[in-house]
Amino acid sequence: MIILRFFASLREQLGLERETMDMTADLTVGQVVAALQVRGEQWQQAFGNQTVLVAVNQELVDHDSPLSDGDELAFFPPVTGG
Repeated sequence: MIILRFFASLREQLGLERETMDMTADLTVGQVVAALQVRGEQWQQAFGNQTVLVAVNQELVDHDSPLSDGDELAFFPPVTGG
């Protein structure tokens, strides 16, 4: 099982802060993102943007990164400033 966490505008857009996902096989971050996108238009919009940042166990990673049972996978929009 992995823990999914959604931050900032993603949390607001999806109406969800946290959930768990069973790991039935070895997964990568990209495979989890693809599984989330098939949930519907709201999810496609949230994760269709390649600028969504992803962290595994609080370290930034790319979509090719492997996941292990018990990992925390966090998604958040890029930080903007002025």
